[in-house]
Amino acid sequence: MAVSGLLMLGYLVAHVAGNLKVFFGPEEFNAYGHWLRVMGAPVLHHEWALWLVRIVLLAAVVAHAVSAYQLSRRDLKARPTAYVHRRKGSSYATRTMRWGGIILALFIVWHILDLTTGTVHPGGFEEGRPYQNVVDTFSTWYGNVIYIVAMLAVGLHVRHGFWSAAQTLGVGSARRERLLRGAANGLALALTAGFVSVPVAVMTGVVS
Repeated sequence: MAVSGLLMLGYLVAHVAGNLKVFFGPEEFNAYGHWLRVMGAPVLHHEWALWLVRIVLLAAVVAHAVSAYQLSRRDLKARPTAYVHRRKGSSYATRTMRWGGIILALFIVWHILDLTTGTVHPGGFEEGRPYQNVVDTFSTWYGNVIYIVAMLAVGLHVRHGFWSAAQTLGVGSARRERLLRGAANGLALALTAGFVSVPVAVMTGVVS
């Protein structure tokens, strides 16, 4: 759970950095989209590196989901009767981890069908023109709602997950408690703000 989560977290950091290139205009953003397909060239063929990243991410998602299921079953087996009172110190992010995971799983499917395959993309999906595709998606009310809700779920998931992974991997301690929680909060806020800034920019006309 911890290792697969940190792997996906690394991807999210790289992904939000790439997304923010949309603010530099269509030429730079489209060039970034092209680079993703040719990275590793000339050693690797077209899209080989991209597919390698996709396979690693898919493995991480499956490992994370299976681990979540196994841990959930273990918790239920250890305590089949729920607590009468909510556990002290349990944050909103902690209590919504399972629902957040389900929201994100559904979002990933929609996101791929929208901006990778173009299956559910509004308007005409244009291969090799990610800038226009992004503008098309966030020019619809439902595209904005789905994306923003999912990114809020990402923030909550990262906030609890980063701290929890640190404890699992033995990095956490009483002395580092405040530092780790501050890092988790800061990382979650930065990722959420970075991702949400794109649809907001399209809605306000900053990106068009």
